Amino acid sequence: MEFTPILDRNSEQPLYLQLYRYIRTQMEEGRIDAGSRLPSIRQLSAHLQVSKVTIETAYQQLIAEGYIESRERSGLRALPVEKAPAAIRHESVSRNSSSGDAAAESTSLHANHSKPDRREGRGDLALYDFQYGDIDVERFPMKAWRACLHQALDYDLRGVLNYGHPQGDAELRAALARYLGESRGVHCTAEQIVLSAGTQQSMALLCRLLPLAGQAVAIEEPGYHGVRSVLADHDCALLPIPIEHDGLSITALKASHAAAVYVTPSHQFPIGSVLSAQKRHQLIHWASERGAFILEDDYDSEFRYQGQPIHALQALDQDGRVIYLGTMSKSFLPSIRMSYLVLPPPVAAASQARLASYNTAVSPLLQRAVMLFMREGHMERHVRRMRRLYQAKHRRLIHALQAHMQDRISIIGQKAGLHLLIDVHGRQRDELIALAEAAGVRVYSPAPQWSAPAQCPPSLIMLGFGGVPEEAIEEGIRRLAAAWFN
Repeated sequence: MEFTPILDRNSEQPLYLQLYRYIRTQMEEGRIDAGSRLPSIRQLSAHLQVSKVTIETAYQQLIAEGYIESRERSGLRALPVEKAPAAIRHESVSRNSSSGDAAAESTSLHANHSKPDRREGRGDLALYDFQYGDIDVERFPMKAWRACLHQALDYDLRGVLNYGHPQGDAELRAALARYLGESRGVHCTAEQIVLSAGTQQSMALLCRLLPLAGQAVAIEEPGYHGVRSVLADHDCALLPIPIEHDGLSITALKASHAAAVYVTPSHQFPIGSVLSAQKRHQLIHWASERGAFILEDDYDSEFRYQGQPIHALQALDQDGRVIYLGTMSKSFLPSIRMSYLVLPPPVAAASQARLASYNTAVSPLLQRAVMLFMREGHMERHVRRMRRLYQAKHRRLIHALQAHMQDRISIIGQKAGLHLLIDVHGRQRDELIALAEAAGVRVYSPAPQWSAPAQCPPSLIMLGFGGVPEEAIEEGIRRLAAAWFN
């Protein structure tokens, strides 16, 4: 299990007390089930970027009040809430605990966000391919996935061989609701979730449900061209809004007449900036005041390498103005083509009749297998493993760029995700791509993400690292540097 409480470091209330209250509330409201395994002290300390003492103190208070228990070789587990003595609500906890890390350490992918087109005339393979959108398939738990596929056929053969529910498998939607609540702070029920075959299909569905056809829609500039294409195909008037160092320009958005805005606030694509806390609140206020919708694409939020955890925008929404878009393409497998929408309750209710006339675009068999994969705990373990792996790849890539290219480049957007941009000072992208190709290395242009590709700075290069073997990154960058600068 993973959860991401918002801890206010400026509050007079100690962090351990904020964490204790958060976990207690999650249990009392049924968001943490009895028997669920909590993150270890070390894991949660690293995830929240607070001291181990803070985590340990909060856990000790929860143990003392009977909310959780520590089991040998099994870690910390949630107890049934009725076992917790409700009359005891201590607001102070002794810091003199000598307990070690009670929880055992567990072992451990969004629609294809601008998968750049490979150029005509290239060979099938390059020695080193920094393609954005690829994942590390070598580390995928294929044995567990195969078992879930077989089990899905035995679980409900009639169900998985028919059309399925228009919104998707009910048990999978319930599992997603729990997962999103724990990992992203998203408040939703299974009834608010609609499964789709990728983010572009999610957007096409929204264009019909809201409806957006013929409406003015603000988009990030630069931003994901796949969504831009869908909106244009539905006759939306596109309003490009510039990206600043802390995310979307709220000033420019307010000056527009947009009925909706599409944003990637947790990891802007392709620049990599994170929408600041101040701008998040301003954006929510703008939507509420204007009666507009925020289309929040949270495409690779699982993979964050710097800074504190940031909840989804949807977690701040009190007026039903945020529609959350998520995907399995980065955290799981791109090939299953599974994304999802979280609709605000009023939109979900108003959409029931229209949704009932659609067939689900995602295989019911795959839906059931993914549900089983999540239920058995494979998903959480897999995401934890991949987070560690991608963080190691990210660290190695940054180190290699700094070691071999030094001050000849600037690195852009290195806090999260599976790609970054580099600005190769004083050079032209077409030349850089050709030189790299001749050296057996593929790198890519981010220009398609601009509404007018010619506006993309000519020295920007995109490097994806998800599918590159960790041990190959150093040599790939060394070859790049030799080709570009020698």
